[in-house]
Amino acid sequence: MKKIVSMNPATGEINREFELYSQDKINEVIKKATSAFSEWKNLDISNRSEYLKRAANVLQRRKKELGELITMEMGKAIKESIPEIEKCAWALQYFAENAERFLEPEKVKTDANEAYISFEPRGIVLSIMPWNFPFWQALRFGSPALAGGNVVILKHSSYVPLCALELEKVFLEAGFPEGVYQTLLIDGASASSLISRDEISAVSLTGSVSAGQKVAQEAGKNMKKVVLELGGSDPFIVLPDADIEEAAKVGVASRFLDAGQSCIAAKRFIVAENVASEFTSKFMEFTGELNVGDPMDMGTDIGPLVREEQIELLEKQVNDALSRGAKALLRGGRLKRKGFFYAPVILTDLTNDMKVLNEETFGPVAPIVPVKNEALAIKIANETEFGLGASIWSGDREKALRLARQLESGVVVINSLVKSDPRLPFGGTKKSGMGRELSKFGLYEFMNIKSISVY
Repeated sequence: MKKIVSMNPATGEINREFELYSQDKINEVIKKATSAFSEWKNLDISNRSEYLKRAANVLQRRKKELGELITMEMGKAIKESIPEIEKCAWALQYFAENAERFLEPEKVKTDANEAYISFEPRGIVLSIMPWNFPFWQALRFGSPALAGGNVVILKHSSYVPLCALELEKVFLEAGFPEGVYQTLLIDGASASSLISRDEISAVSLTGSVSAGQKVAQEAGKNMKKVVLELGGSDPFIVLPDADIEEAAKVGVASRFLDAGQSCIAAKRFIVAENVASEFTSKFMEFTGELNVGDPMDMGTDIGPLVREEQIELLEKQVNDALSRGAKALLRGGRLKRKGFFYAPVILTDLTNDMKVLNEETFGPVAPIVPVKNEALAIKIANETEFGLGASIWSGDREKALRLARQLESGVVVINSLVKSDPRLPFGGTKKSGMGRELSKFGLYEFMNIKSISVY
């Protein structure tokens, strides 16, 4: 039988192996979820909120231990892993504090004696999540879904089974009724087959475009609600009136967060020609200060990539660019040491036919593209099948806001890096996905928005 293998990317050593869940075990999980939903949905919202607060407290209390688990299983630098757990606690706390307000029935004046909009949970939501933010991705979706009265079945990436199982334990430790939040250790094919089951009401997936297309097709065939977050190729636009040093510093932080393995990392640096030299110089300087090494060391900035396959994919993208005439200003690449380490690469002299500009680069590779004017910057920024996030750097607030409206993306940030925030909706357009997570809009995605009129 095929196994799920948890591996330490810093050493290549196996942490633990797991048998895939049997069909009987899968059926048992779904049965528990069905039973739990009938209880959970009928709890007063204030009671559900108390449970969410308890889960937030568990995460805060165990943040060091859980952060170390993230680092051991997918290689993220520990100084980023612990804040990931803290952010999860924040999301749970936010929805605990705001769910009652968001879900208050909304009265509407019509020709009826009384009319209002009611928000009611859909049921069991199947979540299919990736490895790069193993707690945050699962709880970015899960916090509002649970607050709304839904129950969750998590099919996590096969790279992070330990994190997946620990997520389930966090909710049990917080006293949640059994079955409200459960993990399934199954493969992708088994997860897809669950979508057709009557017990499953909706699906949330964060992952690749190809995975999203398959899930959307299966959800559509079975008339199931689906939310997809599918990655991006975020433009980082630097205009002549920007604070160049600050833009370069934040650009480095954005590009190399999680060793570049982030869907909302800056992936294409589009820089005005007359400041491109200064920006590039500063960008290289700040990149050179980053430490690549043991992710458990608080002094490490960039840990290993998650697997050998990720290195191979990056090498193909970089070699494609170099073979077509790109220039490597910094040629890091694969490091000859134990584990899956890859040092930063900075490229210039790029053309649109190169993979590093038209594919998502999921690792520490930074392409810098000088442009003649703002119009060309926006044009190049939009010349991608993705539309997740974008960053604009300018000293002129009104101009930056005008340009922000021209960008084809779900999130635009001015003079900072792109990041998700529980208070704001998160999601993309084009092939970066459909639907939203976080804020009241993310909460409503998995609610039945019901109109009730009384005559």
